[in-house]
Amino acid sequence: MFLDTLLTRNPALVEAATALHRSGEIPPDTYVLDLDTVEANAALLAAEAERLGLTLWFVAKQFGRNPELIRAIARHIPKYAAIDPPEARVLHASGARAGNLGHLVQLARRDLPRMLARRPETVTVFDLDNARAVSEAARELGVVQDVLIRLEGADGSVYPGQEGGVPLDRLDAFAERTEQLAGVRIAGVTAFPCVLCDPATGTPHPTPNFELALKARELLTARGHRNLKLSAPSATSMATLPLLAALGATHGEPGHALTGTTPLHAVDPTQPERPAYVYVSEVAHTLADGRPALFGGGFYPRAGIKQALLPRTGTRLAVQDAPAENIDYYRLLAAPAKGEGVRAGDPAVLAFRTQIFVTRSTVAVVAGLSRGAPRLVGLYDALGRPQPEVHA
Repeated sequence: MFLDTLLTRNPALVEAATALHRSGEIPPDTYVLDLDTVEANAALLAAEAERLGLTLWFVAKQFGRNPELIRAIARHIPKYAAIDPPEARVLHASGARAGNLGHLVQLARRDLPRMLARRPETVTVFDLDNARAVSEAARELGVVQDVLIRLEGADGSVYPGQEGGVPLDRLDAFAERTEQLAGVRIAGVTAFPCVLCDPATGTPHPTPNFELALKARELLTARGHRNLKLSAPSATSMATLPLLAALGATHGEPGHALTGTTPLHAVDPTQPERPAYVYVSEVAHTLADGRPALFGGGFYPRAGIKQALLPRTGTRLAVQDAPAENIDYYRLLAAPAKGEGVRAGDPAVLAFRTQIFVTRSTVAVVAGLSRGAPRLVGLYDALGRPQPEVHA
């Protein structure tokens, strides 16, 4: 999906990743992250958001909650939107500050005291039970916690496994009851996804959820609430920040823009953010019909993978589809043309949309590429924990 853009905009990353594999410093099933480029992308986004009067909360799940990257991003975007408490703990330990908790996953009751003690700017609540729980935990801490109300998504706009929220036609009643809770204050609204990119052209456009959020804010304003936030997550990037500002959002939540891997980046290599990661695997074996099998572990069902590059020969082979329900022990490539030899142990580099936190991959962080002096900073697992060095 991103291989052409990566080779055009950041070929040094491909070269560095291949060299790390060749030297034995990284195993197959490794994402190699360019620390310099991630930080440069964060700086671009922060400057544009400031120009437009927007606030950003960055998201870390797609790059594996990595502490090195978190520290680099937080120098420019200090606050985060955490998907769940384990992510919030890594973000907090890495020096970032809590912007929003409960972003996509509600906070479990047992986690609320620890999470609220970190004084997040907001907590998202999906229903009255969660609003009550946040209120009770906040009262025990002696604070009043600002909350964002998550709106139920428009029909056909919600991803499976991400259902929930307050229907717009029940918001007035929900707000009336929430206003009676002493430990919380209604601070705004959010929905997901609010912006998506056209799959063919990459062009970003607001979803019906954005309109729901705007209507919800109007309703709450009519009830007397002031200075309400409207966080409009998904596909937040340099290309969509002006759209968010023009439509009335107050907050964006960049994730894939930090690594230059939104759907728009796949079709438009001129976007300001540069691609910042590459996936490295290795030929495990070759089938009798000539199709090479790569070691898996890091493939994501919604990745949109097209091709793999075999650097030893320069051959590019199509990546064959695999059912989402299958475990990705391996991923098959198309058979090479006659004379294009493929050997077990050959490295393969791929670039595609991912969510590293749901993989079993290794994450290798490389610094110094912007100065032409790459060095391996460290190896981590997909949840941001340091891993032992790999020796050749």
